Amino acid sequence: MGHARLRIGRQSLTGQVYLITFATVDRARTFADWAVAAEACRVMSATPAWQRSRLLAWVLMPDHWHGLVELGGFDSLPTCVGRLKGRSARLLRQAHPGIGPTVWAPAYHDRALRAEERLVDAARYVVMNPVRAGLVRRVADYPYWDAVWV
Repeated sequence: MGHARLRIGRQSLTGQVYLITFATVDRARTFADWAVAAEACRVMSATPAWQRSRLLAWVLMPDHWHGLVELGGFDSLPTCVGRLKGRSARLLRQAHPGIGPTVWAPAYHDRALRAEERLVDAARYVVMNPVRAGLVRRVADYPYWDAVWV
């Protein structure tokens, strides 16, 4: 069953904010390389990826990505994530052929924020990942993140 279990109960609601996580294939530390990580950040936060939905906060870790996404009209969660993963993988492979033929693992995890959850608290949770992982002492010391509130 594996990845199919992640899809059970998955909904795509316009205006809903989702916490989304997806990893690299085999949890490879693809983004430990500064040039690859910087390109990934540029591509994944660029306007073409976000014409239908809105990226509120995100962080790129060495082997995965977390983001808070507000789903827009005429978009679904699988389409939004597929567009982000597909576009970023294609452009990363063009810019850095050495990263291999596949960048992202096929599955992703999502969780809809509940009405009582504060959006800013969820964004803090996302961008604090490098601190919790021990990569830096302060989030300001980590270069691969952003939020609409900054």
